[in-house]
Amino acid sequence: MPLPKPPVPARKPFRIEQLGRVREDAYHWMKDENWQAVLRDPARIRPDVKAALDAENTYSADMLADTKALQQQIFEEMKGRIKEDDSSVPGKDGAWEYYSRFELGAQHPVIARRPLLKRAFADPIPSFEAMREQEQVLLDEDARAKGHNFYETSSSQHSPDHRLFAWGEDTQGSEYYTVHVRDLATGDILPDPITACDGGFCFSPDSQWIFWTWRDENSRPAKIYRRPARGGEDVLVYTEEDEGFFLHIGTLSSEAFIAIGTGNHETSETWLIPAAHPTANPSCVARREAGVQYDIDHWGDRFVIRTNAEGAIDFKLMVSESAHPARHSWRDLVPHRPGIYVTGFSLYARHMVRSERENANTRLVITRKADMDEHIIAVDEEAYSLGAGGGYEYNTDTIRYAYTSPTTPAQTFDYNMETREKVLRKVQVIPSGHNPADYVARRLYATAPDGAEVPVTVLLKKDTPLDGSAPLLLYGYGSYGMPMDPGFSIRSLSLVNRGWVYAIAHIRGGSEKGYGWFLDGRKFKKENTFKDFIACAEALCQAGYSTKGRLVAYGGSAGGMLMGAVANMRPDLWAGVIGAVPFVDVLNTMSDTSLPLTPPEWPEWGNPLEDEAAYDYIASYSPYDNIADKPYPPVLATGGLSDTRVTYWEPMKWIARLREKSTSGAPMLLKINMEAGHGGASGRFDFLKEIAFDYAFAIWAQDKSWVKDA
Repeated sequence: MPLPKPPVPARKPFRIEQLGRVREDAYHWMKDENWQAVLRDPARIRPDVKAALDAENTYSADMLADTKALQQQIFEEMKGRIKEDDSSVPGKDGAWEYYSRFELGAQHPVIARRPLLKRAFADPIPSFEAMREQEQVLLDEDARAKGHNFYETSSSQHSPDHRLFAWGEDTQGSEYYTVHVRDLATGDILPDPITACDGGFCFSPDSQWIFWTWRDENSRPAKIYRRPARGGEDVLVYTEEDEGFFLHIGTLSSEAFIAIGTGNHETSETWLIPAAHPTANPSCVARREAGVQYDIDHWGDRFVIRTNAEGAIDFKLMVSESAHPARHSWRDLVPHRPGIYVTGFSLYARHMVRSERENANTRLVITRKADMDEHIIAVDEEAYSLGAGGGYEYNTDTIRYAYTSPTTPAQTFDYNMETREKVLRKVQVIPSGHNPADYVARRLYATAPDGAEVPVTVLLKKDTPLDGSAPLLLYGYGSYGMPMDPGFSIRSLSLVNRGWVYAIAHIRGGSEKGYGWFLDGRKFKKENTFKDFIACAEALCQAGYSTKGRLVAYGGSAGGMLMGAVANMRPDLWAGVIGAVPFVDVLNTMSDTSLPLTPPEWPEWGNPLEDEAAYDYIASYSPYDNIADKPYPPVLATGGLSDTRVTYWEPMKWIARLREKSTSGAPMLLKINMEAGHGGASGRFDFLKEIAFDYAFAIWAQDKSWVKDA
């Protein structure tokens, strides 16, 4: 049966002159000039753009029509690995314990609490059924989601006095949140919600105020406001004048201060408000200094600061014992150690928990405040993910941490930092069954062209042959210093159980091997990210995990830029390429100051509006600008109409130009969710349907069914 004919978008000449350079963009028209309004109301999309997107969605659905049964099967498999009536481990706070749970079939959770039942450290936590007996529902997200095609909450918080509960909700996917407050004595939602919030807010420690972050018309968090917790006049607290800096708000661990943080990808600044005087003006800890980052917390009689100051590439911890932690009072607490990246820390009354990353694995270091004695929570597996979860209480010796690996479902532990006793509180249940012994997780290393050793995590079934015959999905990201930790995935098993190899490339631009690993994959070193990914693919083939032409590359957002780059550089390697919400129109986006992330992103990519070298370097790799007459493999691009981070026209333009230029005849598919933003569908099951679509494309592309039907 012949394949459906693809849409042929119009080409409209559009000339751009910039820094003495000229580029042509025949698909510039796909950007709706009124995009800010479209984010808030997708119905306002320009008719010709909507018609083009509808045509693309229809074509993609028709092309993959034969995979509908496969999509449903993969979805049912992934859904079968979810315990539908699951609940979190309750977190103690004063006289209450707070938790979330799912009803059978629910897309969204219920947030609830119950009176605390006194028990010793090692005593078992009550069952799910017992938990319901004295439950007070704070928020039923599934009920709130009814009538909305999209529903997502930002952070939800109870007030320190346990009398109020607040949450931000977005019904569009645009990341403009409305913050509601519920009176927990009456159950009523108070009038006068906060609007145009970016999702960030916090109660003052005395529970009398809410501090919140305002999102401007260009979708940037630009101001901090304060209002009475039960509603009232909003008072401006702080304005960020630099459009490249983003704001956030929170309280420090001791609850002695409210902190305003502002920064971009390489510079930061913190302002403090004493909790005893929440209406006071904020004071700056240390003025912003280009290239210097710091974050600060309060430890009773001192402040602890994590910073890269004084050349500490992988960060260090410093301490200030002054009442006001001015920069001149900082001194080393945990000195800088190259290659050991201090990723964060948490403070408790008598202990500190420090998280470190080395060679693509994490560890937790516990420090006793009384004598600064340290010990490590260690793990023996070759590849794993380990992280401490933030608790509600400061005056405690107990922390909670989670452990997982590619073969091991998540395990949640309570850990006594003083006695070093740990109790397993929860094991991720896989209702359809899972035997870790059936799988193998390995850590390999690929050699990049410049000699760098790039870690690769591999998951496969024990009986998968290593003769190159297995299809392989290679996932990568490699930007912003974000690590891709190798944890358990209910999704990847649907490929692995079909004989696929699932691999994660821990490439430069991430921070798996330290902050320097990130610096070596950003700005004028960005091409290292792409070359690392290609080196990982070649190393996997050489080791017999797959063969050139049987690999599918997969990445999203900035990882989608990676997909576009490696498709341009080595189209012969891939059976298919999947770019989820792909940041592929880099040169145009970084030249458009109206877009939310453009000024804050200049430290990451460079500023092509003012810097000729940055323009030329971005132009040399920008995926959209480097599409050429080549035999490209099948490509799937996905996006969301309300996406503020990677706007819908980026994948739309990318697919249009690929279809125009590719000499292979391979299908170029675009799937835009007309009712979602950057994260895709909001419900836990609807989201899995999108992943099932991607995986079905991977299988379809790899088995070359499109060739047979051409």
